Amino acid sequence: MRPSGARGTARRATTRPRTPTRRSPRARRDLLSAAGFLGPFGLLFLLTFVAPIGYAVYQSLLKPTRSGPLGLGGSGEAFAGLDNYRHALEDDRFLAGFARVLLFAAVQIPLMLVLATALALLLDAASARWVGFFRTAYFLPYGVPGVIASILWGFLYVPGISPLVELAHGVGWDVDFLSRGTVLWSIANIVTWQFTGYNMLVLIAQLKAIPTDLYEAARIDGASSWQTARHIKLALIRPALVLTTVFSIIGTIQLFAEPMVLKPLASAIDSGYTPNLHAYHEAFKGNNQYVAAAEAVLIATVACVLSFGFLRLVGRQRERDGAG
Repeated sequence: MRPSGARGTARRATTRPRTPTRRSPRARRDLLSAAGFLGPFGLLFLLTFVAPIGYAVYQSLLKPTRSGPLGLGGSGEAFAGLDNYRHALEDDRFLAGFARVLLFAAVQIPLMLVLATALALLLDAASARWVGFFRTAYFLPYGVPGVIASILWGFLYVPGISPLVELAHGVGWDVDFLSRGTVLWSIANIVTWQFTGYNMLVLIAQLKAIPTDLYEAARIDGASSWQTARHIKLALIRPALVLTTVFSIIGTIQLFAEPMVLKPLASAIDSGYTPNLHAYHEAFKGNNQYVAAAEAVLIATVACVLSFGFLRLVGRQRERDGAG
């Protein structure tokens, strides 16, 4: 049994205040250097990302008010609670736009990533020639702004001036790229043409990070090129595929430039064709920036939910594969 004096000594030893450790001059310099590098980024991040989001959330909780007889006494703002969100969620065109972009994403994103993966694997093959030229050629559409790309493709979709339409009519195919049933896939063609090269470049960067020893070991074991691509390359570029999928989900939910440019050419595209287009018209055509702010918050929320949901799904799949 420990004596009481020993217990008191041990208690005093454990409760003795610690003297604060002083940072060495080198540690302070490293801390200041890190703050100097991260400070400008943090400031820009706050000003260009966090502050606009906060202001949008703030505006989404307000509503316009007018005072005086017939509302001529002046305008102001009042707290609206969740009324703007209720108004947005009760708008059939806004909800139809969400359904439309989700269908768009379910078809366009897998198709684009399959094309990007195939191009990346082909260009990474040892027997590929003119790799630099083809890599630049496939990436070049990404350098064309979305508005310009939509204008260029718009000329290729309009009957009477489009060589594609004339060629289709020449072989007996009566096609209208801007009709109600096909205009969504015409937009998908523009997006795929523009972003496949970008995703391909991300996948190629991941392929270049794979140690060549793995390829040599597979070749010694008698693996064919197809087996090497399937069991080594595709397995090791999974992080890049996850990254490009998340970027594609976020970009699809924010679809705006392509339908906005094609709207004067296609009667099937209305002001609520996509959620972003609907929010734009609410703010700048309907002069209702409060509902538009609520819709913008809802668009961001859906993009976050889908992105993190996909990441969670991939994480669970990876855990099951590891357990297996």
